[in-house]
Amino acid sequence: MAAVSKTRNMIEGFVRDGSFKWLLKNRNPFHEEFEEMKMSPSGDKNWIYELSPVANIVVRRCSKILNIPTRLLQENFNEEAPDVTKDPSRYARNFLEYSCFRALSLSTQISGYMEDKKFRRLTFDMMLAWEVPDAASQPSMDIDEDATVGIEAFSRIVPAVPIIADVIISDYIFEFLTASTGGRLQFSTFEKYLSGLERAVRKLKSQSESSLLSSQRSGRGERVLEVDGTVTTQPVLQHVGISTWPGRLTLTDHAMYFEALRVVSYDKPTVYELADDLKQFVKPELTGPWGTRLFDKAFLYKSVSLSDAIVMELPELKGHARRDYWLAIIREILYAHRFIRKFQITGVERDEILLKTIFGILRVQALKDISSAIPLSFEAGLMFNVCDQLPGGDRILETIATSVGELTPLEKAVKESRSNYKMVTNAQAAVDGVKVEGIDTNLAVMKELIFPVTELGNRLVKLFYWEEPVKSLAFCLVFTYVIYMGWFSYVLALLLAFLALFMMVTRCCSRGRPVDEFKVTAPPPMNTMEQLLAVQNAISQAEELIQDGNVVLLKLRGLLLSIFPQASDRFAVALGMSAVFVAFVPIRFVVLLVFLEEFTKYSPMRRSSTERWNRRLREWWFSIPAAPIVLEKLKEDKKKK
Repeated sequence: MAAVSKTRNMIEGFVRDGSFKWLLKNRNPFHEEFEEMKMSPSGDKNWIYELSPVANIVVRRCSKILNIPTRLLQENFNEEAPDVTKDPSRYARNFLEYSCFRALSLSTQISGYMEDKKFRRLTFDMMLAWEVPDAASQPSMDIDEDATVGIEAFSRIVPAVPIIADVIISDYIFEFLTASTGGRLQFSTFEKYLSGLERAVRKLKSQSESSLLSSQRSGRGERVLEVDGTVTTQPVLQHVGISTWPGRLTLTDHAMYFEALRVVSYDKPTVYELADDLKQFVKPELTGPWGTRLFDKAFLYKSVSLSDAIVMELPELKGHARRDYWLAIIREILYAHRFIRKFQITGVERDEILLKTIFGILRVQALKDISSAIPLSFEAGLMFNVCDQLPGGDRILETIATSVGELTPLEKAVKESRSNYKMVTNAQAAVDGVKVEGIDTNLAVMKELIFPVTELGNRLVKLFYWEEPVKSLAFCLVFTYVIYMGWFSYVLALLLAFLALFMMVTRCCSRGRPVDEFKVTAPPPMNTMEQLLAVQNAISQAEELIQDGNVVLLKLRGLLLSIFPQASDRFAVALGMSAVFVAFVPIRFVVLLVFLEEFTKYSPMRRSSTERWNRRLREWWFSIPAAPIVLEKLKEDKKKK
């Protein structure tokens, strides 16, 4: 009785001396529950001395959900939890987490829990309590409608409800939701996000239960995740070859379907598999009238089961967010099935992986309806897309495949990968910052960047053509001696060591100083027509290079197959003599002789003979006709007009 009286007096003292004034500002659930605890005969027994007032109220709610007294819940924790979690400095938070996770696990088994406003408030209040768990904690915020929580509390509590977040992408969801509120999450924003999730779940159920694609989906029990192209103002256009058809695009957790639009109905859907191993890939694609590549609003799908790649265009007036969204969710399904095949996951575990994938897509759909100070990155909200981009993302997937509900190794892998990803992001930002517009400007930048290399090449060319005989002779003698003594590997090693030393000295000398900007003289500005002409000239030059390369390959083909016996005989004799020479002469002397042969060709003594020999070689090469080729066109089925 003395202990009960002492506890009651302590609670009343808290109210009297103002310790709970932060609870009395507004009538809210905390205030009401605190009053209820004070008036209840069992309130004193269920008060946990180690916990803060907020944590006590949250644990009391958890005990009601679990239908056990708070003291019994604490006794279960003391019996079941390992000793390391009972350290006095961590006891309050660990017991709070134990109570919250048990309550959330039971609550999420009830159908329609996402619609329950009490569940939403409880989840948020758990985060509030997590930030001030122990009795010695001083609240850093008022527990009212304006109360906010930080990223650590969010990332620790909400992954216990898999549909809200998982440990891999919880940080990104929090950053997106709090971009305009200084990195603190408000309940109104959190509730708006959960409402969006609820709508996404209802949409998933209604689409999957409808008759849409019922015959194709019945065997695998596929769930319809997204449908587009049903509104005439936002069509989906399928490009196959030169044919283009509007229609309806549907994504399930196993495949992608396209139904071409007829006058009043749709054609039988074409299936594009994502679950089977067909070496599929999807990537952004450009489209435009008559085969031009102007509009960046489409994606390309290709697999070994298709003779031609198909292109899906999702036109919109501004930007390409619609295409990016579809590209991200299609890749998420594709990556999930690759993960399942790689680790040979079957049964219930396979269903869990697909469910995590579906949850990720539902989260992205919910975030699309929320305005934020930062644009929504679809890939950053999808687990398998994130693991594909993060440095070390493969280790995260391996951890997922090998763990039995153990979050600690997974959290460690995620934390390490995110740390590395920040460095990659910073590096990419620096790369984006130095990108310039215009072909002429990019060529000017490249010319300046490779100037040291071109200058070195020019000096070597001068030595090769003996424009300065003394220097060429000295260079020839030095390298002849190096090759003869077998020191070439040491010279290469010395060069690499010199580069490493140069980098270290530069780093020490420039420590703390900003990096000097690379200065480039900008060329005269070019208008759009001039730039198009420059592109056309570049394409023409590239075409000429490819043609010349094809001619060389066709002539070599003719020589190797003896299509032209006289030229092939000479070529075969030359190859045979070279083979004998290489077989019986040590490789060091072979390299030495090749070096001397090539480097002294344009020396004063050999220049005239070299020119005659080159002329005879060109005449012989030009006399060889190219092997004949025939271009055959595939017989294409008549395309839909």
